[in-house]
Amino acid sequence: MSLKLFRSTGYSSLLTAGETRASVHPGWIVVACSTWAGFVCNVALWRELGGSAVEGATLLQALALGLFVTAACAIALSLLAWRRTLKPASTFVLIASALAACAIWVQSIPIDDTLKDRPLASLVLPPWASLLRWQVAVLLVLLAAVPVVWVWNTHLRRLPGPRQLTVNLGAAAIGAVVLGASALLLRGF
Repeated sequence: MSLKLFRSTGYSSLLTAGETRASVHPGWIVVACSTWAGFVCNVALWRELGGSAVEGATLLQALALGLFVTAACAIALSLLAWRRTLKPASTFVLIASALAACAIWVQSIPIDDTLKDRPLASLVLPPWASLLRWQVAVLLVLLAAVPVVWVWNTHLRRLPGPRQLTVNLGAAAIGAVVLGASALLLRGF
């Protein structure tokens, strides 16, 4: 008798982690990517923590902005949290947030009311000349490449269709509540 019989009986799942135990729930990918985009790529927060913030900016404002971005990303990712669309959507969110953070940081753009008057291209893409500097390359690798590699190397748990839809809609609803609360918090400043 060979070891094949032992493996075919299902007892091997007691010795090694099966797909359901070794894989990550799609909701955790949504939470991780949204939090990364909202707080790690939050230039206002890092400026405030580093002491180089603009007059009038506070740590509470930076945290509220991070919460707002996190909730917005969570809504988008939770609606796209299906097995085939979650990783490409997460990649887009991570790369876009890293590029925006890099552009704002490199150009020393203040995070205030004048930000909405700037063209979108200047907020999302750093100037092409600055892409040749090593600091920008390191920043993009740390903010975008590392989490994207993690997302693509993470095994997702397979959920049945109706359960996945329930989880996605529930997460989007929670994200909408947090988005509204953080918008009210930001409006108060």
